[in-house]
Amino acid sequence: MSTVEDIDKEKLPQHIAIIMDGNGRWAEQRGKMRVFGHENGVRTVRTTVENCVKLGLEYLTLYTFSTENWNRPKLEIDILMRLLVSSLRKELKTFNENNVKLNTIGNINSLPKKAQKELEETISKTQKNTGLILTLALSYGSREELTSAMKEIAVKVKNNIISPESIDETIINTHLYTQNLPDVDLLIRTSGEHRISNFLLWQIAYAELYFIDVFWPDFNEHHLVEAIKNYQNRERRFGKTSEQLN
Repeated sequence: MSTVEDIDKEKLPQHIAIIMDGNGRWAEQRGKMRVFGHENGVRTVRTTVENCVKLGLEYLTLYTFSTENWNRPKLEIDILMRLLVSSLRKELKTFNENNVKLNTIGNINSLPKKAQKELEETISKTQKNTGLILTLALSYGSREELTSAMKEIAVKVKNNIISPESIDETIINTHLYTQNLPDVDLLIRTSGEHRISNFLLWQIAYAELYFIDVFWPDFNEHHLVEAIKNYQNRERRFGKTSEQLN
């Protein structure tokens, strides 16, 4: 079974993003309530973060709660928000021991006040860490992000702060939630689904996509290593030919 020692450390992706899918179905297969899957999913987050630290990765972004997730039953949403708060409290020590800096993207103001407060405190208490930057996408939707960016740019054009002719990829990037993050190199989705689900649509323009038929609570070091090894065996051309790269 593959371990982190099997990876070429010279060809690591700079930024990995993960759609952590399958918690509910994992629990249902075991005759448990969906919350049981979410609780076990938190454990997988911890081990995945630790494995990324062990590898020396720079950026990890996790699709934690989407804008569409607000359409789930209220009871499940309440449980997820309470789990977010308790998890942040429990993981603060782990973050600091592993030199992990916490970051977040999304419409954070839509979260319950208690969750917002816990996020702010954890971000503040890890801001001096210099290792892995862990970003939680919370109340995040890429279409909402792009729409918000376009509105901000439109207002600046209207107020003559920027000209229409100056709008380029750099201008758009500076108005996104991810303005301080590099583009995604490797996007992983668990659970066997082959969808992007409104996640980082702009930022994954040239990402390598990796889909694995394993529910998130079962995702482990071996699966992460296999995803990275698969990434390292691909030729990333960014629109060029193989001959140009060589």
